[in-house]
Amino acid sequence: MMPSPEVALDFAREWVEFLDPDNAEHLIAADMTWLLSHWTCVFGTPACQGIIAGRPDDGCCSHGAFLSDEEDVERLHESVKLLRPADWQFMRQGLGKRGYIEEDELEDEPALRTRRYQGACIFLNRPGFAGGIACALHSMALERGIEPLEVKPDVCWQLPIRRTQEWVERPDGEQILKTTITEYDRRGWGEGGADLDWYCSGSPDAHVGARAVWQSYAPELTELLGEAAYRELARLCKRRQVLGLVAVHPATAIAEKNSH
Repeated sequence: MMPSPEVALDFAREWVEFLDPDNAEHLIAADMTWLLSHWTCVFGTPACQGIIAGRPDDGCCSHGAFLSDEEDVERLHESVKLLRPADWQFMRQGLGKRGYIEEDELEDEPALRTRRYQGACIFLNRPGFAGGIACALHSMALERGIEPLEVKPDVCWQLPIRRTQEWVERPDGEQILKTTITEYDRRGWGEGGADLDWYCSGSPDAHVGARAVWQSYAPELTELLGEAAYRELARLCKRRQVLGLVAVHPATAIAEKNSH
């Protein structure tokens, strides 16, 4: 299928700020335009074009996943122990001499990432595999009733949610931790974002979910914010849904128009 043009990166957004019910010194700023959008992962469908031209079956897995810290690395090691040959097409290669992690650089600093094998992440099962095209870790988690975020690298389960945190000094001199939740658009990748052949968060072809992001990504948002903060976020999103957004995500608006 011919992909729909992606929407511009700059458009009006609506935000809400609220305090974490469990921590009066934790302020959360949430992008309601993104959270009430109907983006959904379209990997494995004709809508997914992949981030590299000519490799649509890779989805966003072409470059492997950079691991964020030691805890992320250890989680991956534990997850691999759960995989079986029926789950993972490249188990023999991944458990061989070169393994499933390789060294690279991230922002000019030494970093670890999942190894790339035959042009994409070694955990990505390719066309022709009996278990189907998918992330081996993700598929294994779903089959065993595990939340995928418990077995996948941080960057894999968080995308396309972007969480940033900073200590902010208020006019009275007090400091507060501010967490921002928004869309991980092309700019989130830095200069390299402009080089991606296709990116789903701005594509109307991916804004076809039956549920809004705040609902479909409830486990991920709960992990990022905490249970009490997510419950408050969900309450606010429900209220905003009833009132109606002024600044609807343009990709969702186009998708809804095209569906009629």
